[in-house]
Amino acid sequence: MAAVLAEIRELRGQVEYLNQRVAVLEGELAEAEAKADAATEAATQANTAASEATKVASAAASSGTSVEWKGAPKLKGEGGFTFKPRGRLNYDFGLVNAPNSTGRNEGFGSEARRARLGVEGDIPGGFGYKFEVDVAGSAIEVTDAIMTYKDDALKISVGQHNNFQSLEELSSSRFTSFIERAAFTDAFGFERRVGVSAEYGKKAFLLQVGLFTDNMADLPSKGWSADGRVVFMPKVGNTQLHLGGSVHYTDLNDAATTVRYRQRPLVHFTSERFINTGSFSADSELGLGLEAAAIKGPFHVAGEGYWQKVSRPGTLADPTFFGGYVETGIFLTKGDKRGYKHGVFDRVKPKNPVGKGGFGAVQVNARYDYLDLTDAGIVGGTQNGYQLSLVWTPTDYTRLLFNYGKQSYDNAVFPAAGGNTSYSVDAFGVRAQVDF
Repeated sequence: MAAVLAEIRELRGQVEYLNQRVAVLEGELAEAEAKADAATEAATQANTAASEATKVASAAASSGTSVEWKGAPKLKGEGGFTFKPRGRLNYDFGLVNAPNSTGRNEGFGSEARRARLGVEGDIPGGFGYKFEVDVAGSAIEVTDAIMTYKDDALKISVGQHNNFQSLEELSSSRFTSFIERAAFTDAFGFERRVGVSAEYGKKAFLLQVGLFTDNMADLPSKGWSADGRVVFMPKVGNTQLHLGGSVHYTDLNDAATTVRYRQRPLVHFTSERFINTGSFSADSELGLGLEAAAIKGPFHVAGEGYWQKVSRPGTLADPTFFGGYVETGIFLTKGDKRGYKHGVFDRVKPKNPVGKGGFGAVQVNARYDYLDLTDAGIVGGTQNGYQLSLVWTPTDYTRLLFNYGKQSYDNAVFPAAGGNTSYSVDAFGVRAQVDF
């Protein structure tokens, strides 16, 4: 009996121990479950926070300002706003050599040809703007002051901008193959004017029309002009073609108005014009132009002809003057070619620029430049210009140009020895250029 009671007491002790152990394990289990629940909640909250953070970051990225580099910083803001400073700097120097007996032996010359600074950008809704001034001369001159609206292939421009005369005139001076444009563009007074214009460009077709008054510096003015230009610019295989024509009419709208056509010998830093009609009375001008160009690999060829007919008052004969050029060029550096965009020549982008292990782009060009300012009793002279250029483009935004030209004149306005008005003038020019 005593042995049985002892065994029962031992069993009770083991049961109590097991009960205590179960209680401990239940407590540990409850604590573990609580920790698991807390961990799950924390993970859920973390995932939620991460998701919200991703949404916020994505929204911030889509609405924040970004910056890209195109020669200068271009800022892009919320809704389509953009802002970019722009400008260019051209320094020219060289020599002009005329027969001593003309009294116009120019010698060395130099100038800051252009020193422009401005801004451009976009405004939501398809609107845009561009404003630029040139401070190279003795006074500040507004070059472009334009407001634009663009909708797909249609573009409307209001303000001071180029009217639509000539491939050579409309191609920016940053991208021309010679330091100065062909003689007729300056001789016939092509310039920016205040007006309204429309452009429609679709694939290989471009139509440009506009109504203009005068250059901003000459306002107010009673004169007005109308311009139109059409361009066909198909890509045929590896060849970019350009065929175009333009018409320009100016009503001078003043009985006392006079015009004058004249031109320098290639370079701008001389003030002498060896062909010059002098001033004569005129009622209106009618200009007709033809354009053609082709780019294939490193080669390009371009040519234009332009007829300027002047209506004179009363019974005076109406003269028609003519100017034109043909040029060809080739890049000596592999992979480089002349830029072209939207009916004009565009930027050259060297395949191997300086600063990235390369030498930049090297191009040589030859041009025949003709200008006839003699007709209907007006003797302004005739130019046959033979010109060569070497263009080095180290980077997209820098250029160095070397130009030589021999201008052969007939009926020049400055007689040489013995009254001779047929002689040649040599010109050599160098330009250092940077733009952004």
